[in-house]
Amino acid sequence: MLDLLHQAMPLAESAWITFDVKALSDNFGPATIDGLMYGAIYALVALGYTLVYGVLNLINFAHSEVFITGAYGVVFTLGALGFNGSVPNLSGWQIAVNLILAMLVGMAVSAVMALLVERIAYKPLRARNAPRLVFLITAIGVSFVIQYAIFAFHSKNAEPAKIMFKQKAIFDIGGTLITNMHLIIILAAVIMMVIVDQFISRSKTGRGIRAVAQDPQTATLMGVDSERIIMTTFVVGGLLAGAAALFYVMAVPSGVIYSGGFVLGIKAFAAAVLGGIGNIRGALLGGLLIGLIGNYGQLLLGDSQWADVVAFVVLVLVLIVRPSGLLGQTLGRSKA
Repeated sequence: MLDLLHQAMPLAESAWITFDVKALSDNFGPATIDGLMYGAIYALVALGYTLVYGVLNLINFAHSEVFITGAYGVVFTLGALGFNGSVPNLSGWQIAVNLILAMLVGMAVSAVMALLVERIAYKPLRARNAPRLVFLITAIGVSFVIQYAIFAFHSKNAEPAKIMFKQKAIFDIGGTLITNMHLIIILAAVIMMVIVDQFISRSKTGRGIRAVAQDPQTATLMGVDSERIIMTTFVVGGLLAGAAALFYVMAVPSGVIYSGGFVLGIKAFAAAVLGGIGNIRGALLGGLLIGLIGNYGQLLLGDSQWADVVAFVVLVLVLIVRPSGLLGQTLGRSKA
């Protein structure tokens, strides 16, 4: 009996959570810049959840598959162009042209997919005044349909679709190397966030989106075409997901698989909720925080598998204190 207890003690000791503060302090800089990079991707995808929820009060769980179809569009475009980021004879402008073309294709693919999801799955339910639960179940069903359609046409008996990118150090901040990939993803994502925020705040279409989000019946009576606004909302969310798809392909060397959008979609949804679901600036804040917290958590706990656990524990704790999220302002109540 004692022998069994002695054999079990090492297993019990290994099950305890240990905090490696030194690992976090030694790698704080790299963890921060990588966290911001991944957080920027989460934030762009989170905007799709936020926009649709703000207008329709709908959690569009198919948005993760809208994102992953854009990722396949990016990979296939780069492959067709013969692009490989590790090829040394490509000039800077050639790389830029390839990436821009791939982003445009990814954005177009995701936007078309988002529009199809809205027209085929959600519009008939709205016409029948279906309960919210039916929308939610439909969203989950559409998500699986798209996943396995991709699996059937591409992923079955095939390797993940991937393009290798070569990172190049641009400058050093306190021992932390900032690469070209860090700069491209973080700066481009922030710029897109600002553009979307200004589009919603200042454009005529943006005012229509806010009007429908606040009171769809009154907006219709005032001459706002609600159906056009809903379509525009899905398209904008799809365009942002397609842009995020390029950054995902750049940042994740393992490649794109048919189910790859699921985990990222959950993180993006968590980011939207953390920042305040229906809040555009909240999506940016939530995405960056989820990226940072996940990276810090895996260093502190010494295992990458803890990254998501830590991020979601923090999400739960924040929601206990602030159920509406950190910023908590819905799209319908946002100011111009």
